[in-house]
Amino acid sequence: MKTQRLGIVMHGVTGRMGMNQHLIRSIVAIRGQGGVLLADGRRVMPDPVLIGRNAEKIEALARAHGIQRWGTDLDAALANPEDTVFFDAGTTQMRPTLLAQALRAGKHVYCEKPIATNLNEAVEIARLAL
Repeated sequence: MKTQRLGIVMHGVTGRMGMNQHLIRSIVAIRGQGGVLLADGRRVMPDPVLIGRNAEKIEALARAHGIQRWGTDLDAALANPEDTVFFDAGTTQMRPTLLAQALRAGKHVYCEKPIATNLNEAVEIARLAL
């Protein structure tokens, strides 16, 4: 059966939760199992690009887990139309700006909670997502 690639821009994965829970125990584990098997027999294979501020940390994390794509340029990653999902595990203070940037780039968004530090920011993000 056919395997469908799922391009995911993963931001903030050098932190404890982003690295352990979301990258290693989720995305890396799913890749190690050959992707997610769908009811019709197709598979979905996550293809992450790791994005962060520290190139050395991101490169080391990518190499340690067999991930080919990594970098420090979030704008370039969001500009890739083949990466349709944005995942954020960065700081809560940065999150509203990052989510808005990803939504404006046309990405589906998955993020750590909370999505904002106050109600006005959260409502703005929700409106952008509509």
